[in-house]
Amino acid sequence: MKGSDKESTKNEDQEREAAATMSQAEALEAKNLCTADSHFALEAEGTHGLGEQVMATLYLESCQAHSVVPASRLLRQGSASELSLRHRGLGAQGVRALASTLTSNLYIKRLDLRDNGLCGAGAEALANVLCKNSVISDVDVSENQIGAAGLWALCTALALNPTVQKMQLGGNGLEEKAAQHLASLLLLHTGLRSLDLSYNQLNDLAGEILGPALAENTGLTELNLSWNHLRGPGAVAFAKGLEANIFLKVLDISHNGFGDSGASAIGEALKANNVLEELNMRNNRISMAGALRLGLGLQVNQTLRILIDIQVNRECDDLANSVNTILPGLCIKNNISRRKDWPSASTPSQTASAPSASGFISSMPL
Repeated sequence: MKGSDKESTKNEDQEREAAATMSQAEALEAKNLCTADSHFALEAEGTHGLGEQVMATLYLESCQAHSVVPASRLLRQGSASELSLRHRGLGAQGVRALASTLTSNLYIKRLDLRDNGLCGAGAEALANVLCKNSVISDVDVSENQIGAAGLWALCTALALNPTVQKMQLGGNGLEEKAAQHLASLLLLHTGLRSLDLSYNQLNDLAGEILGPALAENTGLTELNLSWNHLRGPGAVAFAKGLEANIFLKVLDISHNGFGDSGASAIGEALKANNVLEELNMRNNRISMAGALRLGLGLQVNQTLRILIDIQVNRECDDLANSVNTILPGLCIKNNISRRKDWPSASTPSQTASAPSASGFISSMPL
């Protein structure tokens, strides 16, 4: 009996030793696993930092290869979503040096290259980047004199890249030849939602080209054509395109010279277009009679806000009263700067042919 008890006690001791050994093994394994996870996390973090260092190194090497001075802003970019390099004088070579970095960068969503002397060659280098990058959605290449050739390259890239939603092309010397490329882009289904073409040289012929394309466009919601040369037949053709468009919400055609004929055409367009929400037509050589014909479109589009300058004379108040009778929802605000040779309102010698002044009409439904 005593032998049996001793044997049982011995077995229990062995089991306890085995359990302790197993516990130590499990603890060691768990420790090793935690250490491995910790090393993995450190390696992952180190790889992320190394990626930014590698990109900076590649950029510096690219700058050396293209004989350009590196942009320190890019070296400090990190994971920021906006890269602004405006007024840096990059030129075409500077953009070529940026190309490899921009193509592989996963953070930059807004790229500002305004006023860098890119010209056509620089625009082509940027277009090559946009063909490969699927992150950048907002691009500003205003004031770079890219011309028709550079615009063609960018339009080709935009046709292939649905990510870009906003493009600013103001002040690039774009003329009627460039309008052909713009029209081709507008006829395609792209991701572009906002397009700025202000401060260019788009004339009557350009208006005749862009009008039909605008009628067929299914993407743009904002279009800026201010400070161009749209007038006469071009203004009328553009207005007809606006009439058929059912997507555009904000339109700026100020400082063009639409005149009364263009204003009348826009008024007719507004009778059919009930989508447009904001229209800027300031400084377009429009008289009160033209403004009245323009205002008739508001009878249909009750949500539209219009900014317009008109040439007024002493009959302005009578005409304004007539307009308000027809359009009770029209709010007219006159900010009139009288000429020195224009008698005051109380002078009996006033005539209907008195000198004109500038008045401002803000059209907002009440």
